[in-house]
Amino acid sequence: MADNPRRFEATDPFGRKWFVSLRWLQNAISIRHCDAVDVKWEMQADDGTVMEKVIALPHASLVSVSAKLGRELTDPWCIRIAGNHLRRIVETWEDAEKIIVTPAAEQIEAHARLM
Repeated sequence: MADNPRRFEATDPFGRKWFVSLRWLQNAISIRHCDAVDVKWEMQADDGTVMEKVIALPHASLVSVSAKLGRELTDPWCIRIAGNHLRRIVETWEDAEKIIVTPAAEQIEAHARLM
């Protein structure tokens, strides 16, 4: 991940460069009645296209991965995991049509191991 996990760039398979900025992190129980941590991002491509994505990190997966890796479950850690997943979305264009993307526990663990 980049030095600043709140702002980074990624290139999609079509050659567009996307500028990604963190908007907020919030407990999803208060907005969607879901046991997850939502991390919202704004993305703007070099061609002017703008998209928003929410990476929904299931709480149970976060607790399991943090225990397995011996990591404290913190907001910065969640931001880095969500940013790693969003980078993967941009670079592969998988799930790009979705506004809310929920990574599987295995994906969360893989992203957490990148740090």
